[in-house]
Parts: sequence; structure tokens; C-alpha cells
Amino acid sequence: MAKKRKGFFQRFLDGIEFVGNKLPHPITLFAILALLVIIASGIVAGAGVTVEHPGEEGEMVEVTNLMNAEGIQYLFTSMVDNFIGFAPLGVVLATMLGIGIAERTGLISAVLRGFVLSVPKVLITAGLVFAGIMSSVASDAGYVVLPPLGAVIFAALGRHPLAGLAAAFAGVSAGFSANLFLSATDPMLAELTRDAAAIVDPDYAAGMNIAMNYWFIIVSVFILTLIGAWVTERIVEPRLGEYTGEYREELTGLENAEKKGILWAVVSLLISSGLVALLIAPPNAPMRGEDGAVIQSPFMESLVPVIMLLFFIPGLVYGIVTKTIKNDKDVANQLSDTMASMGMFIVLAFTAGQFVAYFDETNLGLIIGVYGAEFLEAIQLEGIPLVIAFIIVAGIINLFIGSASAKWAMMAPVFVPIMMYFGFSPELTQMAYRIADSTTNIITPLMTYFAIIIAFAQKYDKKMGIGTMISVMFPYSIAFTIIWTIMLIVWMLLGIDLGPGSPIYYEG
Repeated sequence: MAKKRKGFFQRFLDGIEFVGNKLPHPITLFAILALLVIIASGIVAGAGVTVEHPGEEGEMVEVTNLMNAEGIQYLFTSMVDNFIGFAPLGVVLATMLGIGIAERTGLISAVLRGFVLSVPKVLITAGLVFAGIMSSVASDAGYVVLPPLGAVIFAALGRHPLAGLAAAFAGVSAGFSANLFLSATDPMLAELTRDAAAIVDPDYAAGMNIAMNYWFIIVSVFILTLIGAWVTERIVEPRLGEYTGEYREELTGLENAEKKGILWAVVSLLISSGLVALLIAPPNAPMRGEDGAVIQSPFMESLVPVIMLLFFIPGLVYGIVTKTIKNDKDVANQLSDTMASMGMFIVLAFTAGQFVAYFDETNLGLIIGVYGAEFLEAIQLEGIPLVIAFIIVAGIINLFIGSASAKWAMMAPVFVPIMMYFGFSPELTQMAYRIADSTTNIITPLMTYFAIIIAFAQKYDKKMGIGTMISVMFPYSIAFTIIWTIMLIVWMLLGIDLGPGSPIYYEG
């Protein structure tokens, strides 16, 4: 019997997997990119390439050569500072100290489980997607907790468990950049965006804050929840059909100790939030800025430690109540375990930090930005079509490089200056990137947790593979991308700020 020929879509997925698997690890990739920047600086500097600074009329910019004597001295003397100065390093590690306690004591898992179980059956799909979206406050914890929980819930309700897993996975991953609260993602990306904006306009960059997309991501939560529920019930679940497998689940509620722990955690959160509010709410509060300003204030510059404390305190209280924390040694061990899990990120920060610093030192980002802007201007691609094109490009890149921070560390120094040249703010460029990154996470085998999701799915369908999983998730990716992009376009047309003090357009 002749072997059945694969269809175009399956061949396309095979191609993505093949090409993606040929890429080096992100740590190696950044080391290679750093080396390429060094070589490129020597070549371009030798060619005498100069451009006019887009933010300073009449000022010419040339490439700093890292291959001459002064450049080689810089490479060695700056290496440690480049690592320590890598923008996301401190903010991510500090934020994870708080989130790690909340995760490892079981608070986050209990809250997510309790939320989903309390939702009426008619709203269970929307509730599951919503919980997935909100789980991004706990960084990657949602990937491990919610998809298997979604499958359990759907199986217990007599629905196809893979539909529940898909709905949760779509919320967690495709909706990763939407939330009612700020998460570790916000400061991590914002610092890279601010550094990239400083290439063109240091004064503008100095006024940016990590909540630059906050208003937009709040509204996105409700839009994506509705879209995710609709796709699950109208497309994914009918396509999967009736579940005929042998696996059955019985959903158990929260134990009394967990309920008590959540209650006291909420009380501690309210008290902590009240104390934080006292630092900013009164007219003469110590965390306000000059003339009582809130947006440009020490408070906005302190959101990372605020987020850390608002996770750490409830997590600590929950752990004490549920006895997962018995003494200070348990706290120290849990914090150490959290930092140990960040080992890969720390190593990535070293090589990425060198690349970002070299790229900035050489002025290659500014020069590429100017030439890139001139190219886009020559082909007359600007305005909304330019934003759409950027989303498409970022989404394609995401199919091959899974790490959001790794991609943005490479893309921000190039695309932020280009978009600023065309009058779009760095805040808008970051939000467009976040849309592209989030919506394509669920259809790339190279996403860190994709293999784990398949392992969860194989519990209910032993034949589940990469192609099948992607075909299940593809409707979510398409729907989220289209609706979220339309939402951004409407936001642009209305000219609404993306966050506090974060305009759509750049007028530098």
C-alpha cells in the first residue's frame, strides 16, 4: 500500500519543526549574535558608514569599532558590567522572589483551582480561559497547573478533556500578555523597550514606566476570555467530538486548610495593599513625585518591589496557615529553590547582556533603524499596515525562538527605533510585539512548555503528537491574533493611552 502523502499543512508544520530544531540554544544564539556584532562593527566602521541622528538634527552617527585596540579593551573591561546591567536580570529575579513563595507554598495553585471550581457550569469554559490568562501573574506556573486541571474539569463534567486542556493552554499561553495585574513580564520587557528607545531619545526613555501597556492589557483580558470560550465551544470541542477514552476524572474541592490559608492570604493582601496605598494616595505621600505627580513618581519606579511584596506576604501567610512553612529555614529553602529554577535565565542574561551592550555601544541599532525606516518609507509602508506587518514578522520569528525576553532583546534595538522614526511610540511597538509573541506561542513546538502540554494530552489520547496538538490550538492562534490586532488598531484610531503616561504616537 502506498504511503499516504502528507498535506500542505502537515508538511508546513514538519518544516517549522525541522528548521526550529536546527537553531542553537538561545544562550548559544546570543553568544553567536554578540560575535557577529563585533565582526559587523569592524566591517561597517571600516566602510565609513554614517547616518544623521533621527533625534538630533545635524548630528552624525558613526559605528564604534570593537575590533580595534580600544574596542578590544571595552570587550574585556565591560563584560561583568554588561551582565549585571542586563535590564531584565534584576527585575525578574526580584519579582520571582515574591512569586516563588506564593507558588511553592501552594497558594497560586489553590487559588486557581478554587476559582475554576466556583464558576457555574455554563461559564466554566470562559472561567477556565480567564484563569489561564490571569495565571501569567505567576510567571510560568500556569503552564503546569491549569492545562491538566482544565482536562480534569472537562472530564469530570462529561466533556472532552482535551478541549478543557486546550482552553486552559490558550488562556495561559496565547493570552500571556493580558492581565488585570502587572506581572514579571511587564518590567522584563519594559526595561528592554526603554533601553531601545534611549537609542533615539534618551529623555523620552527616561520618562517611560513598566506599566506602559497596563490599560490595554486590562481590556484584553475580557476580550480574549470571550474569544477563547467561543473558539473552544464552537470550533475545538465539536471537532474533537465525543470523548470515548477510558480515562475518567473526579474533581475534588479545596481542603479546609487550603480554604483557611486562602482566607488569611487575602486578608494579608488587603492589609498590604492598604499600606502601599498610604504611600501614594494622600496628597503629600512619600512615594509621589514632584508637585504630587503619580505617573512620574518614585512609586511608578518601584512597581517591581511592590509586586514582589504583594506576592511574598500572602504567600508567606498561606504557607504558615497551611503548615507548608514552619520556620524561617523553610522560607529560605523555598526562596533558594525559586532562584535555582532561574539558573537558565541567569546564564541567558550573561550572553544576552553582552549582545545588547555591544549592539548599543557600536550604534549599529541606530544605523539599522535609520536605514530600515528609509526602506519602509521607500516602499510606502507606514501607519496601520506597518504595525500589522510588524506583528506578522514578530509572530513568524516566535515560531523559531521561544523565549519572549530573548526575542525582544534582539528585536527591540532594531524595531523600536524604526517605529519611532515613523511616529509610533515604543509603548505601542512593545504591545504589538506582545500580541504577536503570545498568540503564536501555542502553535510552535519550540515553546518551552509545548512538550509538557503534549505529555498532559497523551494521558487522554496516547496518539497525540506535535501536529495534532498544533491543529487543535491553531484556531485559537488565528482568532486571538485577528481580534487582538483589530483591538489594537481601534485603540490607535481612538488615540487612547496604552497605559499611564504611555501614548500611542511618538512626537520626538
